[in-house]
Order: sequence, then C-alpha cells, then structure tokens
Amino acid sequence: MAKETEDKITMKKGLLIAILTTLACMVRADGVKNIDDYCRQIDEAIEHSGDYVAAHEKKISEVRRALSMENKARARYERNYQLYELYRPFVSDSAMYFLGQCIALADGLGDASASVKCRSQLAIRCSNIGMYDEALDILDSIRPVGIDSLSLGIYYEAYDNVYSELAYYTRLDHMKNMYQRKADHYKQLMLETLPATYETCFLRREQQAQGEGKLDEAMRINDQWLKTVEPGSHPYAMVALYRYIEYKLQGDREQMMYWLVESVLADIRNAAMDQGSMWEMANELMLNGDIDKASSYIAFTSDCANRYGSRQRNWQIAPLLTHIAKNYKSASEKTTTQLRLTLVAISLLLLLLLGVLFFLHRRNRQLDTARMALKGKNDELASANSQLAEQTEELSTLNSQLSTLNSQLSESNRVKEEYIGRFMSLCSQYIDKLDDYRKLVNKKMKNKELEDLFRMSKSTELKEKELEELYQNFDSVFLHLFPNFVNDFNALLQPDLQVHPKEDNRLTTEIRIFALIRLGIEDSSKIAEFLHYSVNTIYNYRARIKNGALDNRESFERRIKQLGNIQ
Repeated sequence: MAKETEDKITMKKGLLIAILTTLACMVRADGVKNIDDYCRQIDEAIEHSGDYVAAHEKKISEVRRALSMENKARARYERNYQLYELYRPFVSDSAMYFLGQCIALADGLGDASASVKCRSQLAIRCSNIGMYDEALDILDSIRPVGIDSLSLGIYYEAYDNVYSELAYYTRLDHMKNMYQRKADHYKQLMLETLPATYETCFLRREQQAQGEGKLDEAMRINDQWLKTVEPGSHPYAMVALYRYIEYKLQGDREQMMYWLVESVLADIRNAAMDQGSMWEMANELMLNGDIDKASSYIAFTSDCANRYGSRQRNWQIAPLLTHIAKNYKSASEKTTTQLRLTLVAISLLLLLLLGVLFFLHRRNRQLDTARMALKGKNDELASANSQLAEQTEELSTLNSQLSTLNSQLSESNRVKEEYIGRFMSLCSQYIDKLDDYRKLVNKKMKNKELEDLFRMSKSTELKEKELEELYQNFDSVFLHLFPNFVNDFNALLQPDLQVHPKEDNRLTTEIRIFALIRLGIEDSSKIAEFLHYSVNTIYNYRARIKNGALDNRESFERRIKQLGNIQ
C-alpha cells in the first residue's frame, strides 16, 4: 500500500515536471521572453517578501509553541530538528543553535546515529558560512562508530563540503590540490553510502559531469533530480539554479533565464535568506546594461545575506558591487563630459548672438539713415506739392506709402528689440542655471551620491520646466506687443470655433502658432521646431483653424499678419 502511494506521488511529480518543461519550451518557441517581464515577476515577489517572511516566521512560532509543550526527550529532539530545518535557509545562527539542542538531546538519549548526523550538519553549516576551522574541529571530534548508513553518509558529506569550500577559495595551488584530493575522497565515500536520490548526491554527480564537459549526462542527472522535488519549494530553487547553469553552459539564453528566474522566485517565496540565484540574476542584468535593476537586486540579496549571517555570500557579492560602482562612475564621467560640451555649445551660441546683435545694430543705423532720407524726401515732396498743385494726389499717395513703410519698419524694429532683449535675458539666466547645475553635479560627485546623480541625469523634468518657461516668456512678450491679438484673432473665426486661453497672459497652442505667423514665421517646420511638435501636427492645427474662418480661408493667414498694433 505504501509502495502504491509512493508510486502515485512520483507519477504526480513527473506529470508536474512535464508540464513545467512544456511551458519552458513554449516560451522558447515564442522567442526570448522580455527581460522586463521577468523583472516584473521578481519585483512583485520582492514587494511581497515581507509577507513570505511573516508566513515562515509563523510556521517557526507554531513549532516553537509545540516544542514548549513537549516533555519527552525524543519528541523534543524531533521538534528541535524541525526548527533546524526551518531555520537552515533562514537564519544561520538559529539553525546552528537548534542543531546544538539536537546534539545534546541525542547524546542524552544515547542515539549515536542522531548525534553524528547533527554534528555533521553543524559542520556543514559552519563551512557554508566560511567557518572552516570550526567545521574541521567538529568533524575531527566525531567517532563514526555504530551508526546507520544515513548518518555515516552525512558525515562524509560534511568532510566533502568543507574540503570543497577550502579548495575553491584558497589561492595556493599546492593547498588547492591537497584539499581537492580530500574532497574527492570523501565525495566518493558519500556517493557509496547515501541513497542515489539524496540531494547532495545529485548535486555532486551533476557538478562532476559539468567539470568533465559531459553536458548531456549533467542534464540527465538534473532531470532525475527535478523529478524528486516539489515545484516552487526551496529544494526546487537549488535544482532550478543548476538547471540554469546547464543551459548557460550550452549557450541557450532563453532557457537559462527562465530557470534562473524560477530559482529566484522559489527562494523569495520560501523566505530563503541564503540565496545564490539572486546575485546571479543581478550579474546577468548588469551584463545586459541594466545597472539600476542590478544594483536593486544585489542590495536585496545583500540584506538577505546579512540577515542569514553568511560571510561567504558577502564575499561573493562584494566583487559585483564593486563592478556596479565602477559602472556608475563611468556614467557620471560621461554626464560630466556632456555638460562640458553643452557649455561649449552655449558659449558658441552666445558669440553667434553677439554677432547677430552687431549686425542688427548696424542695420538699425542704416534704417535711421533711411528714415532721415525719407523725411527729407517728404519735405521735398511737400515743397513740390505747394509748387505743383496738379501733382498733389500722386504725391499724397506716395507719401502714404512711405509712411506705411516707415511704420512697418518701426514695428519690425520694435519686435526685434523686444525679443532680442528677452532672448539675451533668457540666455543669461540659462547660463546661470547651467552653472548651478554644474555645481550641483560637482557636489554630488564629491559626496559620491552617484545614484541621485544618475536619477537626475535620466529625468526630463528640467527640459519640460525650461520649455514651459520659454513658452511663458514668448506669450508674455507677444501679448505685450499685441494686446488685442486674441480678440482680433477670434473675430476672424466662426463663433463656435473660437479659441479662448484658460489663463490670462497665456496663449493656447493654436493661437501660439498664428502668433508666430503674425511675427513672420510661416514655415511649418520652423514652427514645429519652436513648439516641439511634429510638422504634421502643426499642419493639422493650421488647416483646422483656417477651416473655421468666417470668410475666405485662403486669405485667412494674410489677414492674421495684419492684425494688431504694437503698443
């Protein structure tokens, strides 16, 4: 009956694994899933990580409550070991504390197998957080005599674990070789002693196949391992992580990212503080150029590692944090270079403006000379009118034309003077703002506020604010020059199509377009450039307003250019 139940559970797990594999293939068939979709899943899980931690702590509290009610030593041992299992991926110190309680109870019960198993687990916990001397001291104190095969296999596993860690982290070649030989020795003993379906046996056999370049065999081992775990569980996170490594070695980016995200989500949702997959995800994002998201994830996993109490994880995370800091520095230097180039461009524009002002001043002097000449001509014509009565009408017409021309010249000169003065003021203000911005950037770089600086450089708020100020200045100057323009403009339109600004001293986009036409700027591309719209949008605005004209739409813009008198 037990065998039949076990077979049913195995079939259900196999079916679930097949469904997951099919889904992974569907993702692959549809192309690479957008990395942003993966990040949204992870961000949502991180947002609810507090809930997952609270749920895990609730389980711990329930077992602690049950422990306080137990009187028998064997039952207390089982409860303490249950608490160790709950704390194992959660808080290292607490996990080691309850293992100590288990060791004391096992010794009191005279259970040599349980005592060796718990001491071996304690040595594994020590080596996993970088306490290698302590782990070896614990193992050297064990006498594995008269114990069951499971406890003996875990004892070998503990030796394999600590020597593998030492071989990986030492920088001395002769020590690395010695540690690796010892790790291989104990690994072989472990594989001969523990069941083939034991988690560490799967792990070591898969690692060995990877090291020998037998990727097909490594994947076959991972497939077998995957069938023994519950999808979404904490053991599932480890299997998914090594499945990510398998696909990474094969160069299959679609599948590798899918399984890496599966591992990350399983870790977060099971409130695991000892995470290996999250910093792998941060590294992948950094290589993909998403420094902000990588920094956010590495900060999250660093907080988890600190809560867990793992020096080893902090050692692994430190190089990635250094690399992210270098990328931020590079981005900051690039921003500084862009600011310098902008200042150079502004300086060149200022020189150009001075040249334009000189040219306008010269033209104004020429206009003054022309006015004096015109005045002299008018005087001559007036004298000629008194002498030649028959030419009075002709001379009067000529005088009227000259007067109109003079008025237009005065109007043009006044518009230019008004806008050039305002433009000079805006340029001066903008240079001051750029200098203030340079000082702010310099201050933040000096204070190493790189994240604030990067966020400032990404924001478009400054551009939007400056555009709004530009339009406000344009509206103010234009209405100062042509105070009756809005009323005169609406008088040319049908009543139901008239345009009225919502604020005083402000123009709507439609009125602003025809204000530019009134100033002589008729080219839609130039109007679009000034107002930051597409040429097509400007064309549509002009066509819609002209369609609402009271009279002939073809002459509408000509009449617009005749509206208003300069005040």
